[in-house]
Amino acid sequence: MTRTDSADAAPMLTFPFETMPDFGEMIEIADGILWTCIPLPYRLDHVNIYFLRDGDGWAVIDTAIRTEEAIGIWEAIFAGPMRGARITRVIVTHAHPDHIGLAGWMCARFDAPLLTSFSTYMGCQVISQGRSETATRHSFDFYRSHGMSEELASLVAIRGNEYLNRVTPLPLEFLRLVMADVIEIGTRSFRVMTGEGHAQEQVMLYCEEEKLLFSADQVIERISPNISVFEGDPHGDPLGHFLRSLRLMRSELPDDVLVLSGHRRPFYGLHARCAELEVHHEERCDLIRDACATAPRSVADLVPVLFPRTLDPHQMSFAFTETLAHVNRLVRRAEIETRESEERIVHVPAG
Repeated sequence: MTRTDSADAAPMLTFPFETMPDFGEMIEIADGILWTCIPLPYRLDHVNIYFLRDGDGWAVIDTAIRTEEAIGIWEAIFAGPMRGARITRVIVTHAHPDHIGLAGWMCARFDAPLLTSFSTYMGCQVISQGRSETATRHSFDFYRSHGMSEELASLVAIRGNEYLNRVTPLPLEFLRLVMADVIEIGTRSFRVMTGEGHAQEQVMLYCEEEKLLFSADQVIERISPNISVFEGDPHGDPLGHFLRSLRLMRSELPDDVLVLSGHRRPFYGLHARCAELEVHHEERCDLIRDACATAPRSVADLVPVLFPRTLDPHQMSFAFTETLAHVNRLVRRAEIETRESEERIVHVPAG
């Protein structure tokens, strides 16, 4: 995920909770809605988990990643503040390990159904089959064609196998959530919305009566979700999908909703945050267009333009595919064009 300018962001947003809960600590958002955090082994070191009162039990939104530390926090929750509680439903917003990692574990523990989108369920199932040698080679060739060094491409190409260790097997059945569905959780009604760009069919839940939006990773304070091109869809336009999703949210939802996101603090100021994210990504497109105007640039050449800090292989894989997402957006808009050779793909001004 990329940082936006927090100095600019702060005046536009208001925060009903100034601090994050400690790992496993419960904060009451509203009557029958609880918020906690589970640790992640990454620079973004937490994921938000929400509990919604659901009859005589609780529905849970997202589950965190499969690590011993995360499982330990969950065990402390079920032995402490949620002791004796029944989990009625496990709702997963999208297929990234920090959100779906322990969904199978929790469904099995409580004999609870899994609710998610078709893309999330099937995407997780496909990735969990593991990567063949052919797929790993295709990944290597993808990164090399865009200018990445052979050594780094070798490291990044095998990173996808990490998913298998971060996600427990899902149930063999699930309840599909589709855009515009309405689901009842306890006494509340939620309209299902789905967003694109960060993940396919990312599930969001909106309670119109109380103006509550569980936004997953679509809209977060201070940081932009990672927007990456999938190597199986190398000419895809996830940034375009993301920006359209933001515009849809601004048109469909009131500005005074309480945004309950997948990371960081809940906030008010949805429209301003959506607009800020749009500006943030347009500025990054400007940087790429300006760089390509001075010389032909591969994606590898452009990564330092957007991400000037030192990156480890894990961070590089996200930075690289996010840079390509901005390149593909500019190609779609006919502002730059692609030139291919046997050595690498480069980008130059259109015309």
